[in-house]
Amino acid sequence: MSGISRELASKIAHFARFPQTGVSLRQMVEFGQNPSQGTLLRGAQFLHDELPIRLAHRVVELDSLPESLNQMPSVLRVKRMYIDSFNELIHFPKASERIREAVKEATVPGTRDRHLPGNQHNPAFQESPRNSSSHWIPSIQHRYHYEVMPTELPVEVSEYNRSFVQTLEKIKRRHDPVVTALAQGVVEYKQRMKTQKIDNHVQHFLDRFYLSRIGIRMLIGQQIELNQHQQQRQRQQNDYVGVICTHTRVKEVVQEAIDNARFICGDYYMLMNVPEIELHCPRELEFMYVPSHLHHMVFELLKNSLRAVVELCGDEADHYPTIKVVVAEGNEDITIKVSDEGGGIPRSAMEHVWTYMYTTAQTPMLDPEFDKSDFKAPLAGFGYGLPLSRLYARYFGGDLKLISMEGYGTDAYLHLSRLSDNEEPLA
Repeated sequence: MSGISRELASKIAHFARFPQTGVSLRQMVEFGQNPSQGTLLRGAQFLHDELPIRLAHRVVELDSLPESLNQMPSVLRVKRMYIDSFNELIHFPKASERIREAVKEATVPGTRDRHLPGNQHNPAFQESPRNSSSHWIPSIQHRYHYEVMPTELPVEVSEYNRSFVQTLEKIKRRHDPVVTALAQGVVEYKQRMKTQKIDNHVQHFLDRFYLSRIGIRMLIGQQIELNQHQQQRQRQQNDYVGVICTHTRVKEVVQEAIDNARFICGDYYMLMNVPEIELHCPRELEFMYVPSHLHHMVFELLKNSLRAVVELCGDEADHYPTIKVVVAEGNEDITIKVSDEGGGIPRSAMEHVWTYMYTTAQTPMLDPEFDKSDFKAPLAGFGYGLPLSRLYARYFGGDLKLISMEGYGTDAYLHLSRLSDNEEPLA
């Protein structure tokens, strides 16, 4: 690994040999329902062990890319972000013996062997991570599974938690630009190779890398939010456990995505008459999910449908065909169908819609401000909307599929697992 010391390169290689530990949505909720300072310390200890492993895996993978890609300036920038975060975490001090003993004494009697619920294989991926590795991947229960009483603990415990969260917040901010920085790296790669396409090797790498990023940010965001909730004692009344809502109201989230997509469409095309979006959803339907993930995926699908309809009919049309959103509730899945009459996609192009940097719109320059948020997006752009939305769906055991009729329109099916016990798909 060029550009870093031999000692640091050796540590990265060492941590990359350890298996990553998958976590399910239900495990995160069960662990964080009553976040005492002792419980938060257990979470900090898990992340202190787990995050360097995940970061090291990604650094090694970045380093093993073809030289024409791994030497692109933007890719090197992303690699430096991961190395810096890895270095900070391995040098963050472990909890002192006094802190560990105090938390151990506060452990609820009889719960030393109480495990969190087990994980199920993620159905979005054909091969289980356990079967695809020569290592045995331990469940999260091997890292923390004790219920710690909300008793009086030494002030050092809360100080340690607060210090660790500050480090996590710094890492989270550092990694904000990763999506666009890596996208810029692909642009640089395509320009150097004088090609408009990326091969399957690069495509699969981007899938793995972005999927891993979703998991890292999910764990970090959950730990930060749990600490804030414990201190403020707020939002717990609103069914939130960290960033997870145990009763996500599907109709409210989808309606918000509809309103946002229509507003952006009208603003982008300067329309007086924005296409209507008709929503059919059971009013009381709710399930355990991350509302920001759900909003992002539905927004991306609606954005694509709105653009297709407007560009088919023209931005001066008096009338546009209505886009329909239907939400269905099953025993295993909640499925959201987005149907438009925007002319559809040719069969020859269907295989490309999941390819990064593929878009039917004219690709703008990458805006430096685009990286300030995970979910900020222009109406048409970088060809990342569908591939990333599918990864968000698959992260918790769902999926995203398209069926198109060229000359008529497209149906998008967003499947979301309502069982909440699917293991993270670990790259």
